[in-house]
Amino acid sequence: MKKYLTIMLLSIASSAAAQTDDFEYNDERFADIQMVRYKVDGFEKLSLREKTFIYYLSEAALQGRDIYFDQNGRYNLRIRRMLETLYTQADADARKSADFQPFSVYLKRVWFSSGIHHHYGCEKFKPEFSQTWFEQQMNKLNYSQIDPNWRELLPVIFDPNVMPMRVNQKDGDDLILTSAGNFYGEGITQAEAEEFYTQRKAPADPCPVMTGYNSRLVREDGRLVERVWREGGLYGSAISRIIYFLEKARPYADSEQQQHVIDKLVEFYRTGDLRTFDDYSILWLKNTGDCVDFVNGFIETYNDPLGLKGAWESIVNFKDLAATARTEKLSANAQWFEDNSPVDARFKKAEVKGISAKVITAAILAGDLYPSSAIGINLPNSDWVRRDYGSKSVTIGNLFDAYKKSARGSGMLEEFVIDKPTRELIEKYGSLTDDLHTDLHECLGHGSGQLLPGTDPDSLKAYGSTIEEGRADLFGLYYVADPKLIELGLTPNADAYKAQYYSFMQNGLLTQLVRIKPGNTIEEAHMRNRAFIAHWVMEKGKKDKVVELVKRNGKTYVRINDYPALRRLFGDLLAEVQRIKSEGDYAAARDLVETYGVQIDPAIHKEILERYEHLNLSPYKGYINPVYKATFDADGNITDVRVEYGEAYDAQMLRYSRDYNTLPDVNE
Repeated sequence: MKKYLTIMLLSIASSAAAQTDDFEYNDERFADIQMVRYKVDGFEKLSLREKTFIYYLSEAALQGRDIYFDQNGRYNLRIRRMLETLYTQADADARKSADFQPFSVYLKRVWFSSGIHHHYGCEKFKPEFSQTWFEQQMNKLNYSQIDPNWRELLPVIFDPNVMPMRVNQKDGDDLILTSAGNFYGEGITQAEAEEFYTQRKAPADPCPVMTGYNSRLVREDGRLVERVWREGGLYGSAISRIIYFLEKARPYADSEQQQHVIDKLVEFYRTGDLRTFDDYSILWLKNTGDCVDFVNGFIETYNDPLGLKGAWESIVNFKDLAATARTEKLSANAQWFEDNSPVDARFKKAEVKGISAKVITAAILAGDLYPSSAIGINLPNSDWVRRDYGSKSVTIGNLFDAYKKSARGSGMLEEFVIDKPTRELIEKYGSLTDDLHTDLHECLGHGSGQLLPGTDPDSLKAYGSTIEEGRADLFGLYYVADPKLIELGLTPNADAYKAQYYSFMQNGLLTQLVRIKPGNTIEEAHMRNRAFIAHWVMEKGKKDKVVELVKRNGKTYVRINDYPALRRLFGDLLAEVQRIKSEGDYAAARDLVETYGVQIDPAIHKEILERYEHLNLSPYKGYINPVYKATFDADGNITDVRVEYGEAYDAQMLRYSRDYNTLPDVNE
């Protein structure tokens, strides 16, 4: 469960303005994306064993790249390879044509999103180059010798009515038939899939597996069956390569316990058994003392419209010891936060178990975490594992740092914050409270509360991810203003939290709209979460004008008139959202999200887009991975690993396509 990096455009951009660093963070910019480099500070101080461990884990991470492309759409690998062929083999005349530059941008967007749909908004990209030019170039390359049926891909690329959305969340639609993701076979309906998985759940099982988590549901001979993602099964060739490098990494693990974690993950990859995955998750979350850690597998379910199936991802990291002291204070007091939560006592955990938290330095990103990434992760996602064993939370410090430093002097504060005192508040405390809200969200928010006995973890269906992210955000918002944080030495005074409150409301009501095209509604789960929180509290506080939208010089701003009252409203909504989650109240989840988190005022939207355009900024940022160069002796043993940062974005993507080409074009 993640809090995505792009959520706090306002406060991050402003609070970083005064920081200096000789490292060149910003790289190329295209479409709505700014590419950013991140530093792996501290890598050079690691032991050779730790560097070797990271090297092999990074190789295991990169082997799964094709899996994520294929999960995002059944034609993505064929399209990517076709586009890359033209990009690398186009002749001089083609490169001089007016179509080549927009074609290059299109390919870079496909790389960035691991497919032909926007990584965040989920809508299909519109090519700005002509279909006629493209067909001419492919004919010149005689591409039919590589893919005889390449022409069938043309409507997938150029026809806006073919596969228009990767993940459709519109209430009333058949969410599977109208989503282009590759988690379900052609023609399978939402009703069929829901019935299939409902029949396979054991309601009385106190430790239910996450049904359907690692498979594609298809129709064979008139009946529905699962094609499991495992070695020897679907995605087997890529998974075999992942296993190979996990086993290469195993001897260099920090501890015997961590070797057992790798063994269990390999067993899961070989069998596809979800009971084994739960066993792996328990071992992984108990392993808290080692310096180097990693995630590798099918994890988050946001890309499945039904919220069942895990997208493949990986991150390799090591502990930031100094920054971890902050999160350890929170995790050490987890029971206090649970006991003092404003939610009904029935929904609280009597005993909070296994909460661990740390700040990490990312060494490599892959799959669902690359190039766009999270700044915080809380895992595992299994409700019963979290209930009985707890969770592990991380804040990815170097990514957050790179994001902030790349946003120096953006002009967001001056354009969107209502007055100078509020700007000064955000400049002074914005970075601090962003960190704290992320920590509270990930370290405690996702791990708080409990389901009532008998509640199906999947009962909220398509609204489950939005409700869960809203629950964690509300937990963080409620507690970032609590005097307990002053007592713990995490905030300096009783006013610092106001920077976070203003930034969150500004983003939820106004500035996140820069990521949405005119006429569209809010579709992405994290954006819906921020919208329903902000609009709900504004409406409930309308009588007393707790928070409102006001006009100044023809521009719309957020004005918060009563910060303590706003905190109480956050607490009220947290209590209701936790009730919805604990009871599995689908109707209430749908009403909350659809009423407050989906629709957009077109006049305000138009205004915000125009104001943002004048700043000449990119609403999304993504990362270019560092490159790890290993030196080997005559016996094949690693004698040194060094990290380099100079690789260009297109060079990295083409290298990955060449060196980590692990799946065929079509994966059935």
